[in-house]
Amino acid sequence: MTSRIPLASRDEPPRTAVAAPGLPHPETPDYDVVGVGLGPFNLSLAALADGLPGLRAAFFEQAPAFSWHPGLLLEGTTLQVPFLADLVTLIDPTSPWSFLSYLRAHDRLFRFYLYERFHIPRREYDAYCRWVAEGLQSTHFGARVEAVRWHPDAGLFRIVVTRTTPPPAEAARGEASESAGTWSTRVVTARHLVLGIGTEPITPPAFAGVSSDRVFHSAHYRQRRASLAGLPHITVVGSGQSGAEVFADLLRNQQTATQHLTWITRTPAFAPMEYSKLGLEQFTPDHIRYFHGLEQGRRDALVPAQWQLYKGIDADTIAQIYDLLYERTIDGGDEAATLMPGVSVQSASLDDGRGEIALGCRHRDQDRTFPLTTDAVVLATGYAARRPALLDPVAGLLALDGAGRFQIDARYRIATDPGLTGHLYVQNAELHTHGVGAPDLGLGAWRAAVILDDLTGGHAYRLPPPSAFTTFGAPPRTGGSHHAPRTATTTTTTGPAGRGTPATGTTADGGGLREPDAAADVDSDRAVRRRHPVMLGEGDR
Repeated sequence: MTSRIPLASRDEPPRTAVAAPGLPHPETPDYDVVGVGLGPFNLSLAALADGLPGLRAAFFEQAPAFSWHPGLLLEGTTLQVPFLADLVTLIDPTSPWSFLSYLRAHDRLFRFYLYERFHIPRREYDAYCRWVAEGLQSTHFGARVEAVRWHPDAGLFRIVVTRTTPPPAEAARGEASESAGTWSTRVVTARHLVLGIGTEPITPPAFAGVSSDRVFHSAHYRQRRASLAGLPHITVVGSGQSGAEVFADLLRNQQTATQHLTWITRTPAFAPMEYSKLGLEQFTPDHIRYFHGLEQGRRDALVPAQWQLYKGIDADTIAQIYDLLYERTIDGGDEAATLMPGVSVQSASLDDGRGEIALGCRHRDQDRTFPLTTDAVVLATGYAARRPALLDPVAGLLALDGAGRFQIDARYRIATDPGLTGHLYVQNAELHTHGVGAPDLGLGAWRAAVILDDLTGGHAYRLPPPSAFTTFGAPPRTGGSHHAPRTATTTTTTGPAGRGTPATGTTADGGGLREPDAAADVDSDRAVRRRHPVMLGEGDR
């Protein structure tokens, strides 16, 4: 039976119905915005939305609890971004959901002070996010969104949600027993929707026909590494940070007398990630604006050329691997490892009788093929965005590019048919339109604030003005001068610099087939215009 999900138990302001065009009796939605998925990016949106009085939001996640890349929560691994890149701090340092607030709540501030590290353990980041997810009343775990439908008469999304598991976090918060009940299907309505379902592991075509529990993606490494113990030969495919961490972990625990490790990658070298200060400015809002303003063909060519920005390896991890191999070879010891860059896997097959995997490999520069037989393969071959089946009911209303990808504007909205007047936002599905910063945790809070700014007509948070020292692209024409202005024009602040004033109804700037905003918004990354008034400073349009 279908019913409506009861509202959260906390006190909430009365809802104001907004009529769809031509409707004398509008339907009042359950929420202003619904988020699908609860990884770090939608969790950031939920945490920042929690500071906006009057904005009614709910977030649904099919997993029973928050868990961030559990297969790669290895001992000794850290985030590749500073702890300031938490869910909220780069937008609202005063938020109660900051990493420092988490430390204070767990009496760890002085320990962290003496820890003297800018990059925190990956396991602690997961624990921090779980603390936020359990503390927010807008988050609902064990709830899978089955379908999203557009109701044109009401001007609302209808979202079908199935309860998959009893959510212990919601029960602990004391919410209504029906909300924390057993399996059921319900419908909620919302004006706008945010997709934050994350990316999924990529299995290379060569391995598509190989069915073996000894061939698996690095996303499942920690849960399955015990099955690798004692195998004579293990191969890691892929040389990003995940591949390096898996190889380093195998190396530390290797039985050198009886086991050999092989690490192969298509990239030309086991190269360090770009981590210079000016190089990192490509992970700023300035570069996102510049990249989004480029023609799509140019964007598609740029992303793979920037591989060291997102496929490189942390220099410390490279050093650890080298040091392990160096110490192993003292007094003529055998390194028991083979590292081969510039090599791609062309084919893979399973010998059922012997349990071995036969790989057909090719060295790119030499254009030579060679076989490799191994007992297990860990695929550190990355992740990719997907178009979820839950959007099938509205698929005909979404505008796609020639490659079948979402057309996404500067405010992270998918271009839609004019009849779909609600906004459909995406998080971490815009690599092709916004560049290599799409999966970066350091830009998560900023992107969430841009979405909230758009939802509230500029009533959410003060967004930072252009701040990179690098000028991306040619400077704008400013009379006889060719120098870009150092700052963007700002409006007078009428509220606190952090959280916004109470949100009114969302702006109605149409739900038409929206073109990418960069051409209309900016002549360069340093010139920012607004389509709507902004009450709290810089409107990052």
